[in-house]
Amino acid sequence: MKIIQGGILTAGTSLQNHTGSWRNYRPVYLQKTCIDCKMCATICPEGCVFRISEKKFNFDPNYCKGCGMCAEECPVDDIEMVIEEK
Repeated sequence: MKIIQGGILTAGTSLQNHTGSWRNYRPVYLQKTCIDCKMCATICPEGCVFRISEKKFNFDPNYCKGCGMCAEECPVDDIEMVIEEK
């Protein structure tokens, strides 16, 4: 898909484009104090947080943009943003 400067894309097109390759930070789920509130999955603007088992979540690195909203909203600070190693 060609992106034109100043253009607007149709909503939901990130599913067709892997947008995770340009992030500077990535979330790490510590899985120590999770209370299974699902706030991380709810707040993620890309919908790339998924549950792998009770109180265990992960993210899809192909789509995570590293915005940190999941870490910011986690009420028990169980998500840490770390510098992305390229």
